[in-house]
Amino acid sequence: MNWTASEAVPAKRVFDWLDYAVFGGMLLVSALIGVYFAFCARRRPNTTSEYLMGGKVMGVFPISMSLIASYISGITLLGMPSEMYMYGTQYWVAVIPEVLVSVTMALVYLPVFYTLQITSSYEYLKLRFNHTVRLLGSILFLIKMMVYIPVVIYVPALAFSQVTGINLHLITPIVCVVCIFYTTLGGLKAVVWTDTLQTVVMFGGVLTVMVLGTVDVGGVSAVLQRSREGDRLEFFNLDLDPRTRHTFWNVCIGNYFSWLASCSVNQAMVQRCLAMPSVRKANVTIMILAVGIVCIVSMSCYTGLVIYATFADCDPITTKVIRKPDQLLPYYVMEIAEFIPALPGLFVAGVFSAALSTMSTGLNSMTGVIFEDLIRPACRTPISEARASLVMKAVVVVIGCACVGLVFLVDQMGTILQAAKSLTGITSGALLGMFSLGMFFPWANPLGALSGGVCGVALVGWISLGTQAAIASRRITFPTKPLSVQGCPHALNSTAPPPAAADPADAFFLFRMSYLWYNLIGTLTVLVVGLAVSFLTGPVDPRDVSRDLLTPVIHRFLPEEASRRHKQNGAELQRLSTGAGGDPPGDGRPT
Repeated sequence: MNWTASEAVPAKRVFDWLDYAVFGGMLLVSALIGVYFAFCARRRPNTTSEYLMGGKVMGVFPISMSLIASYISGITLLGMPSEMYMYGTQYWVAVIPEVLVSVTMALVYLPVFYTLQITSSYEYLKLRFNHTVRLLGSILFLIKMMVYIPVVIYVPALAFSQVTGINLHLITPIVCVVCIFYTTLGGLKAVVWTDTLQTVVMFGGVLTVMVLGTVDVGGVSAVLQRSREGDRLEFFNLDLDPRTRHTFWNVCIGNYFSWLASCSVNQAMVQRCLAMPSVRKANVTIMILAVGIVCIVSMSCYTGLVIYATFADCDPITTKVIRKPDQLLPYYVMEIAEFIPALPGLFVAGVFSAALSTMSTGLNSMTGVIFEDLIRPACRTPISEARASLVMKAVVVVIGCACVGLVFLVDQMGTILQAAKSLTGITSGALLGMFSLGMFFPWANPLGALSGGVCGVALVGWISLGTQAAIASRRITFPTKPLSVQGCPHALNSTAPPPAAADPADAFFLFRMSYLWYNLIGTLTVLVVGLAVSFLTGPVDPRDVSRDLLTPVIHRFLPEEASRRHKQNGAELQRLSTGAGGDPPGDGRPT
């Protein structure tokens, strides 16, 4: 689209019946998948393993698609383009650590979980430390997901509101009811196969908008030329100042720990990988996940440059045509869709697909954690499989409704990409630190893990919430790339000048630190405090820790006696990991 002043008017395209049909069709098929796996495809008893793990017979393709859909939410589809538009392409280099994280998962963390064959990843913390540490890990995970899912829901509701004019708080409950419905009925199998459908829709929507937008602007060369003229192309900002919002270093290093925390020890990832029949297939799934993430992130980032090339001379944010940067992509879709039937419907369906897949995965994984880590241990008598199924379905409904209610708070945050990573970093860094402490350091004891986890959450929570408060009060602002309204008509150009940038000295120096460092800070805090407390209160003898509880990376450095003792006690550790018998000792020793 070669933008001129005469064309700088709000989009006339409206969301018509065909768009609603495409969008509604996606929701209907998702619901029917849940019904199918609940009533038509059930060949096995409705057991806990079947509901949470798919009977551990899932294939590579659906699990791979489910993982891609789970970790690429609407935050990526809307947040990445607005990030490129407002701040430039420095964040694009996040694809580098995402590939490295997949390798780390396959070599370091997944072998431990696969050996233990546990339903909840936080059972590991009980086996390695004690029940109290497991409880802390489970609660931190639940807090993280209860913060993250409302943001994920808000994003597509914002897009839908932009293209239809319907209030986002009206559409949110309607769509979430569909998600809660099929997650409740079908369990993991329904979640995985709806994720597969939604991944296809998501890629189709993003690819269509990207290609049509590129053609409309005049080709890839025109997109890159206008982006270069607008100072959007920036990949190697090597500034070492930790206060700089995005540099090559904090995007690569910070995102490495962020993705490692989100993937390697996250219940959603572990639950799906353990649904595979072999560790080899699980590793293939992780590699496919890496390729899928790189593709969709790169497509979303490039789409941001396409949007900038379109609005380079008439910025819709400055002219108040849209309210927030996160509305850029839906507004753009309505601009280019004037003569393309069903494109807005396909786009909204893609964004909602990304959100629904993340929400359903979150609900399913939270249900597993709540049931296995909170409800089952609290029951003095065994729970029958029929009763367990009813309890898990009730849990899905309750936490789903709670997440919908929390959406009303999200609208008060800043840009969704930064807000999501800032808030989830409070708990995810500490969780990564607790698991890493147990897998890499056989000397760590339960008190060290508990102390490190609490300190990690407290420190990062103080920094993250303090930063969000400073951003809300405009004591901290982030300079954007230049925006132009020179090509706009006079009616849209008569706007007030942008507010003056805040003085960084007005905020505490830790609050000025880039949000991308939060996960690394949380992880290091847990490791340092955990090891210090462990050595002060009596470290565990490495010979008393089973190798099954330690990452294979350090096996060669363990004393030989540990290997012999491991062989003698392997059966007992397996019995404990599958829930038969009482709690293991609090120092990671098999009895």
